Amino acid sequence: MSTVGYPIEMVNGVPVVAAPEEIDISNADWLRAVLLEAAARGNATFVVDMTRTQFCGSSGVRVLVRAHKRTQAEGGELRLVIPASATVLRVFALTGLDQMIPNFADLDEALEVAPAVAARPPPRRRRPKPGMRPRADRPPPDLGAS
Repeated sequence: MSTVGYPIEMVNGVPVVAAPEEIDISNADWLRAVLLEAAARGNATFVVDMTRTQFCGSSGVRVLVRAHKRTQAEGGELRLVIPASATVLRVFALTGLDQMIPNFADLDEALEVAPAVAARPPPRRRRPKPGMRPRADRPPPDLGAS
């Protein structure tokens, strides 16, 4: 029983949500409901196909980030399909979302069995500020000093 009239298609056993052309405050709650429904379909991984999406406002970005975090917390993965030519990719690059949520140029790539997490670069290590020594090089604090 689906209460949301929004396209969720099962492709190779993976729920795929077809995102609208524009995601903004007027339909972000709707998208959130659809993503919750897709996640409830019993598959740890699901895909949001943003091939047609031309605009994604801050409310849409927030919905995607929350869905990503929720899916990760449950041991799954949210994957986005965003063609390299898509204008929405620029918004995701500016916000860092393209580094947070795995994204693929086409649906076939997003549906591959290999986990997208393995393809991510390792996290960057912070460099110490000039004149500061890394923690491992610092002497332990003098607990007897007053």
